[in-house]
Amino acid sequence: MKKSALPLITTEASLTVDGHERTFTSVAPADLPAGSALLVLFHGSYQSGEVLRKFAAGTFDELAAREKLVVVYPDAYKKLWNDARIESNYPARLEGYDDVAFFRALVDHFARTSGIDKSRVYAAGYSNGAQFVNRLIHEANDALAGAALIAATQPVPENFPAGLPSAELPVVLIHGTGDRLVPYQGGMASFWGFRPRGLGLSHLETAEYLAARNGISTAPTEKKLPASRPEKTSVTVRDWNSQGKSPVRSYTIEGGGHVIPNPVKSAAGIYGRTNKDLDSARAIWDFFSESKA
Repeated sequence: MKKSALPLITTEASLTVDGHERTFTSVAPADLPAGSALLVLFHGSYQSGEVLRKFAAGTFDELAAREKLVVVYPDAYKKLWNDARIESNYPARLEGYDDVAFFRALVDHFARTSGIDKSRVYAAGYSNGAQFVNRLIHEANDALAGAALIAATQPVPENFPAGLPSAELPVVLIHGTGDRLVPYQGGMASFWGFRPRGLGLSHLETAEYLAARNGISTAPTEKKLPASRPEKTSVTVRDWNSQGKSPVRSYTIEGGGHVIPNPVKSAAGIYGRTNKDLDSARAIWDFFSESKA
């Protein structure tokens, strides 16, 4: 894991939510100013907050140091989040663990202990964690200033709860076309062919769904980023924008796998290729910063 050259305070702690002890790791600069932002980063299936911290090669720690914000890595109950998909029958759902309440408790905790600005709270997730962030987009929109989904797509209607409220929110998505767990083109998500988790839309259908939810009906702009090894992976950026509406941005990683693109470290080969031209942490934060402007 890449270590920040700037001083960071790392804290392991817990909260009691609805009678359940919930654990998390937080990182923040030693000179954190009052009114800073909070980014809560949710790990993938069978990971933990600390595993995700390393899986992202320390790039979100570096973000905390550089941008002077709090980054929190929560731990799911039995390493699986109670996510947005009806077909995700995980222990947290079966045993009554309210992960939305856990998220809200984290926001309150850091408002109280670190003086974060509750109007500057963001959520990002990878894989199962991104599917949980999708729940937050629909069920806790009032507590969010923006959201990021990495390696996840919107479930098809029959795999998604009906009747959830609709509200605007800036959202950025990152997904590889070579993802073998969550198909970029849509279809059945699974754990390398095992434990199917229900059907999902494609990456671009997900972005279009979110744009329509934000009241944007125009086609996106599109550009390719410079690629150091275009024969392996490359990045296409699409932006859905409309005057006065919350934007949606999509990063398509051509040839990329079920990974978090970063310039530091490639994921194990079983996950597929890691694009190193895109720093996901920086790209996500830049999008949030632009959306607020």
